[in-house]
Amino acid sequence: MNVFNTNISRLRLAGFLEGLSLIVLMGFAMPMKYIWGDPSFVRMIGSIHGALFVLFALQLFLTAEEKNWSYKDLPLKLMISCFIPFGTFYLDYKILKGMDEN
Repeated sequence: MNVFNTNISRLRLAGFLEGLSLIVLMGFAMPMKYIWGDPSFVRMIGSIHGALFVLFALQLFLTAEEKNWSYKDLPLKLMISCFIPFGTFYLDYKILKGMDEN
């Protein structure tokens, strides 16, 4: 499967990268800042995570437009999942994985 063939595939990739960056931010960079007093990782990883969040939101908008999704349902769930560690992975597995095959 070519990852860049469909908007769903690009959304799944963006969700994976955004979710991974959130886990690294919360699981590594935040403890480095608050336990060991080194905020440099939060600045670096936080910037990367922010860019990936914007990329995910943009791809979600493009996919929702293409698929004519109602913004009150699936796109809202996907945006909320960005704020929960492992949220994008869960919705990818439960919802988006099946859509990619169509």
